[in-house]
Amino acid sequence: MDLQALKFFQAVGKLGSISKAARELNYAQSNLTSRIQQLESDLQTKLLYRHNRGTTLTDKGKVLLSYTDEIFQLLDEVRNVMSDDQTPKGPLVIGSMETTAAVRLPALLSRFHREYPAVDLTLKTGPTELNVQRVLQYELDGAFVAGPIEHPDLIYKTVIDEELVLVTDVSHQPLSSIKEIQSRTILVFRNGCSYRARFEEWLHYEGVIPEKIMELGTLDGIIGCVFAGLGISLLPHSAVEKYVKEGHLLQHSIPNRFGKVKTLFIYRKDKYMSASFKEFIKMSSNEAVFSNKAILF
Repeated sequence: MDLQALKFFQAVGKLGSISKAARELNYAQSNLTSRIQQLESDLQTKLLYRHNRGTTLTDKGKVLLSYTDEIFQLLDEVRNVMSDDQTPKGPLVIGSMETTAAVRLPALLSRFHREYPAVDLTLKTGPTELNVQRVLQYELDGAFVAGPIEHPDLIYKTVIDEELVLVTDVSHQPLSSIKEIQSRTILVFRNGCSYRARFEEWLHYEGVIPEKIMELGTLDGIIGCVFAGLGISLLPHSAVEKYVKEGHLLQHSIPNRFGKVKTLFIYRKDKYMSASFKEFIKMSSNEAVFSNKAILF
């Protein structure tokens, strides 16, 4: 099988357009078309329907596309095995929740970079749901996500026990009941965020329907809006401790059932354990690098 033709097909299948795939891969559109046609001839089946709006996968095309990520991942593993001399080096792509990346990871990443400067480490942030999917699809080597996570293809290790707290501006009175916040704007990350899901679970359990929910894309954005009195949020204590101590925010305890969450490091069971990934896991297993004292502000 022509691997370049397969790569062309993968791009077209994911983008739904030969022209878009050609631009992304920096190849002539006619080149992609002819190579995919040759792939269809080799496999003796039609893979794409072509129409004015782009392309649509046939049933056989969908099956082939589902295998492409695994095929190219296995090829990458073969290259890694052949070239790996057990010296930590090369690319390493790690995913993380926004809050964990902002508060817990700076010290870990700084130490890892100092000890293994030949490793080209990339950090990609996103909600737990997205990070899990990226790991499963071989787009990330591993990721820091909120538990619990149950999936037969994943290995997960608990690295941090987080406490979630309700965060308000300093003018907010102590809460005697969660129903007091019903009229306040709820500030959250986008759908897929585990902290948002925990907040909504708590509100639903208490029978509280918030009048307004506002999505923000960053931890700094949420904290800034809480400080300005725009609304309230549910965040890890570690993310707001500094601001609470300085008198900029107030935190309110919530029931343990909803306030305790584990941060996990996950990766695929069939993941090739390169030297750099082994050392990253080893360093991530050291609880001290995640302590508040280790945070670099």
